[in-house]
Amino acid sequence: MQKKLFSELGLAPELLKAVARVGYEEASPIQSQAIPVLLGGADVFGQSQTGSGKTAAFALPAIQSVDPAVRAPQVLILCPTRELAVQVAEEVAKLAFFKRGVRELPIYGGQSYERQYRGLEAGSQIIIGTPGRVMDHLERGSLRLDKLKMVILDEADRMLDMGFVDDIRTVLSKTPPERQTVMFSATLPAAIRNLVEDFTHEPVHIRIEDQALTVPDIEQLYYEVDRRAKVEVLCRLIDLEDFKFGLIFCATKMMVDELTEHLSARGYAADKLHGDMSQAMRERVMARFRKHAVEFLVATDVAARGVDVDDIEVVVNYDLPQDNEDYVHRIGRTGRAGRHGKAITFVSSREFRKFQYMLRAIGGKVARGRIPSAEQVEQKRTDAFYDLLRETLDAGEYKRHDEFIEELLDQGRSSTDIASALIHLAGDADKPRHNGGAPATAAHSIEIPRRESRREDYAPRFERPEPRYSDEARPEAIEFQKKKREKRVFDEKPKKNAKRHNDDVTPFSHEPDMVRLNFNAGRDRNITPGDIVGVIAGAAKIQKSDIGAIRLLAKASYVDVRKQQAAHVLEKLQGISFKGRKLQVTLAE
Repeated sequence: MQKKLFSELGLAPELLKAVARVGYEEASPIQSQAIPVLLGGADVFGQSQTGSGKTAAFALPAIQSVDPAVRAPQVLILCPTRELAVQVAEEVAKLAFFKRGVRELPIYGGQSYERQYRGLEAGSQIIIGTPGRVMDHLERGSLRLDKLKMVILDEADRMLDMGFVDDIRTVLSKTPPERQTVMFSATLPAAIRNLVEDFTHEPVHIRIEDQALTVPDIEQLYYEVDRRAKVEVLCRLIDLEDFKFGLIFCATKMMVDELTEHLSARGYAADKLHGDMSQAMRERVMARFRKHAVEFLVATDVAARGVDVDDIEVVVNYDLPQDNEDYVHRIGRTGRAGRHGKAITFVSSREFRKFQYMLRAIGGKVARGRIPSAEQVEQKRTDAFYDLLRETLDAGEYKRHDEFIEELLDQGRSSTDIASALIHLAGDADKPRHNGGAPATAAHSIEIPRRESRREDYAPRFERPEPRYSDEARPEAIEFQKKKREKRVFDEKPKKNAKRHNDDVTPFSHEPDMVRLNFNAGRDRNITPGDIVGVIAGAAKIQKSDIGAIRLLAKASYVDVRKQQAAHVLEKLQGISFKGRKLQVTLAE
């Protein structure tokens, strides 16, 4: 069946607004068929698999039917387990967000009766509960169903398998005869047919057939990941597998925006594609993606339909798709033209049952993957650095610093100590990208200061370049910062107990053609040099070679950037979110 937009289904404006807020772009097949029928007031028996989007299919019409002025149960949703009851209640809360005066209440065993009593006394209109606890409240008189407009049985076949058939019949017998009855079930056993015959009136039978889907011959893996850990696990997998060109699917437009921002801040070249973007903007993003100017494209299913690129290395299901067909379409975007492809799916513990149904329907072989540890990623980086070092030595294409090394040897340093210290410094500069770092290229290549004279303490001598930049070359943003500083009153006494950042950090860069910037975030935010490089390269879109020395202090950081890029960096980074705070960047001098 052709999917429809939610705006075509007859929903009220406040519900369409809630759907847009959640980020759904189009209705699934079960939603497209069931919502108009339910809004028309007919009884419905829906037959579809778990994961087809049936919760929104019955929740949206149920919310629309509620009269906020009536403070009594008007909708009763029966679920087989407490976990499902909680999930349905959460979904109802999201979809009823803009309909003022509507309250939902989950009631299930194991939860305090007192809390449920308070919710019922407060006049909750949508009750979501398990059959046993609903029966308890009916017997105690705390739950009254005389104002009920709609009763919904979610996963009715499962409730019958669990032995709730008598409880369900008792509950249905206590509801008003004129109520609307809705049942959803994956199968149609005899017991379900009997319930439909006994408690519904001329029901509309809506059945979503499982389509015969051909699963592409690509490597498929799934990882059981908690929602809060998805970004970290994604970045570890990218770094460990060295993916350079991929497509990442999210369920909502909001999630697309958030994930794109996270990836960009961590140093990846990421861009987004979703329904809120204009057609011209989508075409520009796709043009950049096809040219590999974008490493990872983060998209929703609807927006990604026009993505037809043959050399995508990996497809990541960051969020599970709504139905089986979407899953097959997603993963089919990799492994094209005879190339090897890989599909990765993130599944939370709460989504695992839905994912099992999906695997059973598509019949493909999906292996469980082990989440890589930070140590594995670090080892991969170390191995890559070792190979690069060995290749550089074999090629002999490097600048020699014999005089500098001889001075260290004269001090009694061993050659292995010197080499180990240099590799340690290079390793600090070359953090894996999942920590926001960047490869040890020009951004963090170690420049050995040239000795102008042999001094007893062997301290390197730096000459402050004069002038660091001419007034003609000064960017407008730098001039603006200078004027702001001239307004300050410098004869004020320092605040009591005020701490200086660090006496040995100068406000100017030691490198020609570089300008030093001050960031209002330091080690107290667990920031690494790689994080700094990642946020500058990601937000300002400048080359890593335009970023120089980085010095982290307790509550601030000093960063050198190319003079010609300073104004652009100040503009792009000002006020963005970085490590949980609003970033402020100024000139350090």
